[in-house]
Amino acid sequence: MTRTGTPDEAAAAFGEGFNCAQAVFAALAPRFGLDGGTAARTACAFGGGMARSGGACGAVTGALMAIGLARGGGRPSERDAKEAAYGAAREFMRRFGERNGAVACRDLLGCEIGTPEGYERAKRAGSFDTLCPKLVRDAVEILEELLSE
Repeated sequence: MTRTGTPDEAAAAFGEGFNCAQAVFAALAPRFGLDGGTAARTACAFGGGMARSGGACGAVTGALMAIGLARGGGRPSERDAKEAAYGAAREFMRRFGERNGAVACRDLLGCEIGTPEGYERAKRAGSFDTLCPKLVRDAVEILEELLSE
């Protein structure tokens, strides 16, 4: 997967079958030296609020992983980089929540997609076709704004 990381490219990746975390992280990762395929594999278990558990939206976790690549440190001694990543992550989540009303998958979708009933409810509501692509786009847009500041 080779992407340049635009909101539309991330949404297209979601439409191709990647989960929300994969779509965001794999689209953005090449900007920071990580190939899209490795990023997609890394983010695989984060979709649906982490393995469809309803926790933090996969678009959010995908963006947080990208923040780690952009701002984080790779050594325990790099405390300033860790704090910079934490600050950027908190600001990202604030903006995403402000724009979308929540950061948790279950709250955004209004159901628990980890259950067969909840998954079918979200499917019938068209959430995977309308809401999730919007959330993926929003995550990339917010991240672009945040990292350009």
